[in-house]
Amino acid sequence: MRTPRLAGLGLATMATAALTLAGCGDGGSATPGASAPGPGASATATASGSAADPAAVEALTKATSQLGTTSFKMTASSGSGFKLTGEVDPAQGVGTVDMKASGPNAEVSVKTLLAGQDLYLQIPGVTKAGTWTHVDVARLPEGANVGLRPGQIDPVNTSNLLSSSTDVHATGGNSYAGTLDLTKAAGLAGVSQVTVDQTGAQAQKVPFTAGLDDQGRLAELTVQIPAVNGQAAQPLEVLYSDYGVPVTVAKPAAAEVTEAPDSLYSSLGS
Repeated sequence: MRTPRLAGLGLATMATAALTLAGCGDGGSATPGASAPGPGASATATASGSAADPAAVEALTKATSQLGTTSFKMTASSGSGFKLTGEVDPAQGVGTVDMKASGPNAEVSVKTLLAGQDLYLQIPGVTKAGTWTHVDVARLPEGANVGLRPGQIDPVNTSNLLSSSTDVHATGGNSYAGTLDLTKAAGLAGVSQVTVDQTGAQAQKVPFTAGLDDQGRLAELTVQIPAVNGQAAQPLEVLYSDYGVPVTVAKPAAAEVTEAPDSLYSSLGS
């Protein structure tokens, strides 16, 4: 069984691994994603040409930089087969993410809990009910996207994704649009080289729209991921909210924690 449309993005990496480890996978390895940049990363670091509006570039850069400095909640979805919800606090280094992926024959829910340098997962086929799997972050491949990890507090890696944007311009009010060059974003925001290759020439001009709230913070992002391998195109839609609301995360009790098996790391590409 294949995971839903986002199997080519790092957002679905853990779901892919879970389906595979649970015996529902199609035998393919999970595609690693990429770690997020530090606070203040430019939203259009690689934007080229004079078509980009400097004011729009500045607005998006300021908006995405706040994802590294203040707490927020978020949801990300692609069609009916993928949904991610989370709440994080970059300043405290804590957060939780719940990711659900469904296909024709199975549905998988993967949970991530980050508390400082400690990363815990709940993965079907790996984690026993009522417990957590503790992950040795040092053993994770550099680009593995497991929802959250130290230094990657935005599960979508929006700042990295938008660093490949071009032709950024305002479309009215606090709304913006442009195109993403996925050939430059491969390895960023979980965009795999396989996805880029399968997309062909379209990968260099992938449309996106972004909306800011009344305080100039990122509120929504939609990326029109092209259809590949005969699958229907499913836009990636991300919503950000509740900036500044406290996020409380408690580490699981020691009796509820087991260490991740070697098979988990190998499934992520290590």
